[in-house]
Formats: sequence, structure tokens, C-alpha cells
Amino acid sequence: MNPILVSVLSMGLLALAFATILAVVNRRLSVREDPRVEAVLEALPSANCGACGFASCRDMAERIVKGDAEPGACPVGGAESARRIAEILGLGEVEVVEKVAVVHCAATSEQKVKVAEYRGVTSCSAANLLGGEYACRYGCLGYGDCVRACRFGAISMVDGRPRVDVERCTGCGKCAQACPREIITLEPYDRERGETIFVACNNPDRAPAVRRVCEVGCIGCRMCARTSDNGAFYMDGNLAKVDYGKVYESGNWDEVAEKCPRKVIHSTGRVRMERAA
Repeated sequence: MNPILVSVLSMGLLALAFATILAVVNRRLSVREDPRVEAVLEALPSANCGACGFASCRDMAERIVKGDAEPGACPVGGAESARRIAEILGLGEVEVVEKVAVVHCAATSEQKVKVAEYRGVTSCSAANLLGGEYACRYGCLGYGDCVRACRFGAISMVDGRPRVDVERCTGCGKCAQACPREIITLEPYDRERGETIFVACNNPDRAPAVRRVCEVGCIGCRMCARTSDNGAFYMDGNLAKVDYGKVYESGNWDEVAEKCPRKVIHSTGRVRMERAA
């Protein structure tokens, strides 16, 4: 027989044998993926933003199906995504607390006392290493790291301070992570009322020190705590804070905000109305 033909036949038989072995091994050792993973993945927004703490949306979908994560663990997907995932997994109603970013600094560039001229990298993180331009050590530096961190276009800089568009905010928390002074937090959003109530100040100093560095900072007068009808506002040292377990049950938070001498009690709903005006 022709040696070339023998070689070709031999190689062909070897290839067939190896292919058969690989096919059998693949079938025996393959790991079947739970079909619910794909269904859960479709219910997620596929932003792959990492706000949930997992490597990707797929990783999160796998963890949810395994029971290692809650159906409402995706902050971007919100209540609708959690509801769909609960249906896929055959679970009951899932309660999801919707959150939005709020900025605990109300001062514009003109309302903050400037003590230096910063000429370095246009970044809050870089400026914070040197203390920034303003006397207040707790307020917004104004260089927009939070704006650049937001993948949903929910933050813009207005008069030297961040403004959050609650209609676009997904509560992913990337802006809060980007802020070196931690003036951005995620707080419960009352969709029925269309607002989140918060104290727009982060300065824990006493009143004289606050007045020296800012025109609108909280001076710890306790007016909010005294005026609130259900204890929704309280003092953490010299700084007013909001009890989110009570504030949406309050019947007079508007009065509390009005009586604040520094006008640092804000509502995201009010910001939205101002923008529409």
C-alpha cells in the first residue's frame, strides 16, 4: 500500500479516536449551568458597575441562584429587578429599600471661605492631599470626582457643588466611593413622596468654628431636634442628623426645614422642583 495513503489513514483514525475521547470526557465532566442563571441575568440591568460587590452581573446572578446573595442585592436594578428575580426563583414578595445619593454640603463656591489657590491636578482626591482651597475641612472640594465616577449621568456640578438628579440616580454608590471627604451618602428614597430628606452639612465643629469657614454650615443650634414632632431629627455632637426610620412619618418636616436658621435641611424633591422651574 502507498505509504502516503497509510500515513493519511493513520492520522485520520487517530484524530477520530481523540475526538471521540474528548467528546465522551466533555459529556461526563461537564458542569450543567442552572437555567435560572440566564433568566436572573436578563432581569439585571447588565451595567457591570460593581456596585453590588461582585465581579460582574453574571457572577451576581450565579450567587443569587445559589442563595449566596439576596434578590434585591443589585442597587441599580432596584425594586423592579428584585421583583422579577423573586418570581424566577419562586420566592415571595421582596422588600427593597430604594436609595439615592445625597450631598452633605450645601455651600456654593462663594459661600465657602477660600484660604489658598490650588493649581494641581483637577481632582478632589489630589486636592484633598494638600487640604484644598477652602477653610472647611469637611466640605466639598468642588473638582467633580463624583461626576466622573457616575456612569449614569446623575451628577453635575452647579455653583461649585454636586447636584444629584434623582431620576437618573440608581443608588450604585460609585460617587460616594469617589469622594475623599465622604460627603456623599446613600439614603432611603421615598418614591411615594418623591423625595429624600437630608442634612446638607458634614461639619461636626462647634458653631463659632463653622461660621468662620462657611456661610451655610450647620451650627448645632438643635432647632430641628426641638421642632420635629416625632424625633426624626437628632444631634450627633454638634451636627444635625436624620433618623430615616422616622422622618417619612413626620408630619412637620417642612416646618423643621423652614425654622433651620442656616437652611441646611434639604429635600431631593425640592431640588427637582427647582430644576423644573
